[in-house]
Amino acid sequence: MIELKNVLVKAKERLILDIPHLRFEKGKRYGIIGENGSGKTTLLRVLMGTVLPSQGSVEGLKLDNNVGYLPQSPYAFSFSVLRNVSMTLGQTQNRDELAMEALNKVGLRSLTEARGNTLSGGERQRLGLARVLAVPREVLLLDEPTSATDIRGMDLIEALLLAWFQKTKGLLIFTTHAPAQALRLADEVIFLEAGKVVETGAPQHLFANPRQPKTQAFLSHWSI
Repeated sequence: MIELKNVLVKAKERLILDIPHLRFEKGKRYGIIGENGSGKTTLLRVLMGTVLPSQGSVEGLKLDNNVGYLPQSPYAFSFSVLRNVSMTLGQTQNRDELAMEALNKVGLRSLTEARGNTLSGGERQRLGLARVLAVPREVLLLDEPTSATDIRGMDLIEALLLAWFQKTKGLLIFTTHAPAQALRLADEVIFLEAGKVVETGAPQHLFANPRQPKTQAFLSHWSI
């Protein structure tokens, strides 16, 4: 279980995140939704430890190889796609074989010798996911994991995430602009507005019966 307690994140005088209490439980999938600037990425970075709260604490998360983080725009090094993934595995035996297996899962096996920095945005997202999936993980933190992909790529990534969850029964936390994606992937949805949690609940119920006016206004722009 991961718990945020009285977490504040500020940049000078601007309040970016204000979360009195939020809990994430192992064996569940959480979709964080909200507009640009609502604090979704900052929340993931606080969980990952790359952004330190101005106040409060994050408890229960050990930042080691059991946690995989995928930024919205993953970096791709100029060497081969295969090496971009195998380097994640350190000195693991058969690391090229394991990297190839991960690349095959994300549909990039034919590009193993291509230079990573020549890939398209959607291919880079799949490359980043291959790096995450190549190592056994208990927790995945994913920032807009399909934002640069086409429909086929989105279907592939969503299927991989569901397969990972079924296999590990771990903890999946992802951000998305699209409520429909949260409906497909999440057990629980967290709606952020201006850095604050406005409403949470099972997606089927929250999307059909949003209680808060801000949630209603956000969802009115989407066909679910």
